[in-house]
Amino acid sequence: MVDKSLILRKIGDLELYQKQLAEFSDITVQSYSDDWKTQRIVERTLQMMIEICADIANHIVSDRAMRIPTGYSDTFKVLFENGVIDKGLFDIMEKMAKFRNIIVHQYEKVDAEIVVIILKKHLADFERFREAILSYLKKI
Repeated sequence: MVDKSLILRKIGDLELYQKQLAEFSDITVQSYSDDWKTQRIVERTLQMMIEICADIANHIVSDRAMRIPTGYSDTFKVLFENGVIDKGLFDIMEKMAKFRNIIVHQYEKVDAEIVVIILKKHLADFERFREAILSYLKKI
């Protein structure tokens, strides 16, 4: 059975982190690039937010006996395949998962422009994910 209280707690954390990151939404690429403390705060918080979304996705996938994901971003594809999230949200979450991998595994240098774009234009994507999950929870 899906542990709704666990998912709701994680959604609460997601909302808190989103509010905290909103404080950085007016930052410029230059000021972001020049401040290593801001970089660590923002990148780590984004990482935690993406991981919360993946944890929620994995919990639903596992509990509902959906197809086993082949990788980190595939978890979101499984949600899409099962109607939990739509194609647009899947595309966004897949990109977020790949961004998280860059942060965590340091495959390449984190692009400050991408981070600033996320802060200015894509924090609401986490709200879309939250709403999709809450809608799904009401159906089960």
